[in-house]
Amino acid sequence: MKMITAIIKPFKLDEVREALSVVGVNGITVTEVKGFGRQKGHTELYRGAEYVVDFLPKVKVEAAIDDAILDQAIEAIEKSANTGKIGDGKIFVFDLEQVVRIRTGETGEAAL
Repeated sequence: MKMITAIIKPFKLDEVREALSVVGVNGITVTEVKGFGRQKGHTELYRGAEYVVDFLPKVKVEAAIDDAILDQAIEAIEKSANTGKIGDGKIFVFDLEQVVRIRTGETGEAAL
């Protein structure tokens, strides 16, 4: 089992969610986050004054998935989140040792 964490642009969330459901990912967790990478933020004009915005709004999508669909899930995120511009985001993959469904006590693959 793997845990995928993807940091993407907020307006791409619906496309990523749909792409993941097509490949068989049953559930995701979404968090609104702020951060920066190579973009290094940007400047905004507010009431005539210029402000530097260091942290840009992003969305963190997390999903626990079966090893069998890992490559499909990564490809789905890559294709659906891609705009071709800087700041499209990143995908991180972690090993997932144990999963327990609280309601039923199921563990492992059955808990996904």
